[in-house]
Formats: sequence, C-alpha cells, structure tokens
Amino acid sequence: MPEAPGGTLYRGREGMWSWVAHRVTGVLIFFFLLVHVLDTSLVRVSPEAYNVVISAYKTPIMGLGEAGLVAAIVFHAFNGVRVILVDYWSKGPRYHRVMLYVVLGLFVVTMAGFLPRHLMNVFGGGH
Repeated sequence: MPEAPGGTLYRGREGMWSWVAHRVTGVLIFFFLLVHVLDTSLVRVSPEAYNVVISAYKTPIMGLGEAGLVAAIVFHAFNGVRVILVDYWSKGPRYHRVMLYVVLGLFVVTMAGFLPRHLMNVFGGGH
C-alpha cells in the first residue's frame, strides 16, 4: 500500500476506520439516549403507554439490540481513550495503530465477558 501523504494518519488505514467507527458508535449512542429520554418521559404522560413500550422492549430482538448498544458503548469508550492519547500524548501518533489493536483486544475481552450472560437472559437460559 502506498505511503499516506504527509500530515495525515488516517487516509484509508486503521486510523480512518477507527475514526469512522467512533463517529458511527457516537451517533448510535446519541439516538439511543434520545429514544430513552422520550420513552421514559411517557411515564408522566401516560403510564399505560409507558408500560406498553417497556413490554415491547422485552423481546429477543430488543435483547440483541441491547447487546449492540453495549458493543457500541464499549468500543466508543475504549476508542475515546485512544483518541485522547493520539491527540494529547506526544508519542500518540506514533503508536496509534498499536493502541487501536489494544482497543480491539479490550473490546473482545469485555464483550466475551458480557455476551454469554446477557444472551442467556435474553433467550431464557439465565433464570
């Protein structure tokens, strides 16, 4: 692969994809928070409507959505620390690729600890 032009770390390489993933996960988390505020506010307007919405969340599809939400939050959090280090640590740009692999490793370890128990609860094995 040709060398990136001077002044950029991100063009088409790991840095660019982590940048994209960071923005995508941030937008997904934002929309979750927006929906969460709206559905929680239903309790003041109509407790019956709130109960209907909350019961709709107790489905396997929503359980998988929760797993996706946790994955987005975990990646966004770990990658956010990496972004801070790249931006504010003098050696950060030199190690940005290694730090991305550390982020991915921490993500896999964290999700490996979370997913089995969560999926047991979602699909009825965790009672």
